Amino acid sequence: MSDKDETKIKVVEREERPPARMDVSSKELLAADELTRYLAEIRRYPLLTREQEIEHATTYFESGSKAAARKLVTGNLRLVVKIAMEYRRAWVNVLDLIQEGNIGLAEAVKRFDPYRGVRFSSFARYWIRALILQFILKNFRMISFANTRAGRKLFFRLEKERARLMNEFGEATPKMLADNLDVSEDDVVAATLLRKPTLSLTAPRNASDDDGRTLGDLIADSADDVESQVVHSGLMTTVDVQMKAFAEMLTDERELALWYERLIAEDPISLAALGTRFDVSRERIRQIEARLKKRLKAYLTEKLGDSLQLDFTNHD
Repeated sequence: MSDKDETKIKVVEREERPPARMDVSSKELLAADELTRYLAEIRRYPLLTREQEIEHATTYFESGSKAAARKLVTGNLRLVVKIAMEYRRAWVNVLDLIQEGNIGLAEAVKRFDPYRGVRFSSFARYWIRALILQFILKNFRMISFANTRAGRKLFFRLEKERARLMNEFGEATPKMLADNLDVSEDDVVAATLLRKPTLSLTAPRNASDDDGRTLGDLIADSADDVESQVVHSGLMTTVDVQMKAFAEMLTDERELALWYERLIAEDPISLAALGTRFDVSRERIRQIEARLKKRLKAYLTEKLGDSLQLDFTNHD
């Protein structure tokens, strides 16, 4: 090995050695700087037209071309960033989420069938979100505030405090919870999305349903459009989290009753019973429920992509 080669290796080692000490603000600045560099880097790759997307997807599907796969990945790197940014309040380092999303994007390339009539970008959304959420859920317990007094309050008292506020005031906003538990609203939002007990997507949606339909069946099962493995693993987690996020935005007491006692209840209350409770007709409650379902459908479609087909069949 020449002296020139040895010098070059030494320089690389010196540049890659991390600083001996780094305070929190320096870490945050470094992460921001790395994100800026990454965003500048991926701008070099052009977005794909629909025709190019079909061409590359078909080429990879039929021949396994690495060049075509690379085009699909690089052409959708900005999609990964866009989705990762939606979860930045739940995880400090967005680059971690982008990395996991890129893994999901690569997985989508391997599994995509261009002959099923779905856009690759729509199909990839499911894998990107699933991998990001899987990462957050797996690592959430490691978030630093869990080691603080306020953090422990949040972990162990959030649902109890929410129930108390609902019972006393009929609502439990993130601000009310944050004030009472001595944490930030951002912490409450993140913990609500990731810590709150999971809605059952496998339990019967309505006790009177003879066909045994579940919340998971809200996703239309005509889907050779999207691979069943996505629907039953990553997508189910994604829908679950988004439904909880939607529920957090509800403030009207009639909508809250419809949500918790009817739409997601294993033994749902009747429309007539709710009408009696709120001193309105059964038809009025049905109208409120229909509007609530419509808003939920629009919310999930916005968050999960326009290829998601939802079926909200009225019962009762």
